[in-house]
Amino acid sequence: MVTSSVLVPRVESLASSGIKSIPKEYIRPQEELNNIGNVFEEVKNNEGPQVPTIDLMEIESEDKVVREKCREEIVKAAKEWGVMHLVNHGIPDDLIDRVRKAGQAFFDLPIEEKEKYANDQASGNVQGYGSKLANNASGQLEWEDYFFHLIFPEDKRDISVWPKTPSDYTKVTSEYARLLRSLASKILSALSLGLGLEEGRLEKEVGGMEELLLQMKINYYPRCPQPELALGVEAHTDISALTFILHNMVPGLQLFYEGKWVTAKCVPNSIIMHIGDTVEILSNGKYKSILHRGLVNKEKVRISWAVFCEPPKEKIILKPLTEIVTEAEPPLFPPRTFAQHLAHKLFRKTQDSRTPPKAD
Repeated sequence: MVTSSVLVPRVESLASSGIKSIPKEYIRPQEELNNIGNVFEEVKNNEGPQVPTIDLMEIESEDKVVREKCREEIVKAAKEWGVMHLVNHGIPDDLIDRVRKAGQAFFDLPIEEKEKYANDQASGNVQGYGSKLANNASGQLEWEDYFFHLIFPEDKRDISVWPKTPSDYTKVTSEYARLLRSLASKILSALSLGLGLEEGRLEKEVGGMEELLLQMKINYYPRCPQPELALGVEAHTDISALTFILHNMVPGLQLFYEGKWVTAKCVPNSIIMHIGDTVEILSNGKYKSILHRGLVNKEKVRISWAVFCEPPKEKIILKPLTEIVTEAEPPLFPPRTFAQHLAHKLFRKTQDSRTPPKAD
């Protein structure tokens, strides 16, 4: 028996059933509803701050001045925003297109076919096809289905849970994972240097090539008959070290920046990158893990491919690095394993069902 499908109907099924109003479990609290707008109108509005776009073309330039300028731009965006669009990132556009097409093809399958890959969250089997189970006191649900699985390191993957359709899913996802892992190293290197540390320090602190896990979550946000009442993903910060996101060029990502929700524009051929809690902790708050959420809409299905770069759950103690802690800047975070940090966030959410800050 698939516990998740019994407890929660697939959002895709709800969306395609012809309902005119969404079930009450998907309606957000009033304090959130006050600042949920039309995502397409938000994108048309070019006023206010914009998520920075960082060109990585020169990140490994032989010219030291050029190389450092690129790294400084990454560091600046990581400190001020904690999120950025990466362009000229080194991952071929045709591969990214194939990753998108493979994920789209899986979600285009009939629901009964996708159910063959269903996870069972109640038994701890989180890999596979799923829908959000309520994990807060209010019992609210998010307007999304998803497919979740570990994609790197290759020796830690469970290929048996990967989609067999389309036939090239494993090949293109594996290649994307390898190139994305290389990109993560380049970013971690720049962030280490930005803290005045050795180039490989942050990578070592999050597990290195052997232990840093890349977990992919393909988020599928169906059309919603009442998008002003729902969220695809509620406000949160990522627990990862870094998160890399592709999407199908349908807007929806919002960042809580300087007291207001800012909608990220769709930048062609870019990968969105978030700083996660892990790097924020290691940097003692110098790099920001920004609060963000996902909006839905009536007109278009949105799909995003989020890859979370996570340290091993128990092997590493996450705490501010000793070199950057001083009397003037004492540690802002207590020592915890990654598993303890995750449990702390879930416990706090369950206890007080936190809502995101109100926009001005």
